[in-house]
Amino acid sequence: MFSASDDAAKPVDPATIAKLEALKEGDMKKLVLHSTAKPAGSAAYDTIEGTKATLADHAGRIVLLNFWATWCAPCRKEMPMLAELQSELGGDDFEVITIATGRNEPAAMARFFKEIGVTNLPLHRDPTSALGREMGVLGLPATIILNRDGDEIARLLGDAHWSSDSAKAILQELISTGQ
Repeated sequence: MFSASDDAAKPVDPATIAKLEALKEGDMKKLVLHSTAKPAGSAAYDTIEGTKATLADHAGRIVLLNFWATWCAPCRKEMPMLAELQSELGGDDFEVITIATGRNEPAAMARFFKEIGVTNLPLHRDPTSALGREMGVLGLPATIILNRDGDEIARLLGDAHWSSDSAKAILQELISTGQ
């Protein structure tokens, strides 16, 4: 299960880190891999359906968690690439979760996705930025990779080419190793 309340640091397999480092090319060189997994945030966020959810609801999958906002130009650029990742890799083992943090009205979020042709990503919201603050998100976009236990194992600040061969290879390695 997700370990947001578990303070015990869990080392990430050094061999996996070395393999992932070797796969980093282009924008993925900005991806910071952690040698020790960090607990993810436990604050609730709002779903488009109007219910509350937490990252713990995604237990058992590798999660690519993207914090964004409707006013963020780099977010507009990378969101279609995140949608491509979800189309290609999404399923029982992997999921892209997008959370608009701060003041983002649901109608504006839906319009943002419609304008860029994204139809397969969730319109989740963190209107008070509670989850974003808890996870140390200081700028947007911020993309965090969570392992199957729900711990943060990597982070990339700023936009990136998430549909690149390098990004896909990194994520496929994580999916196959179960990290």
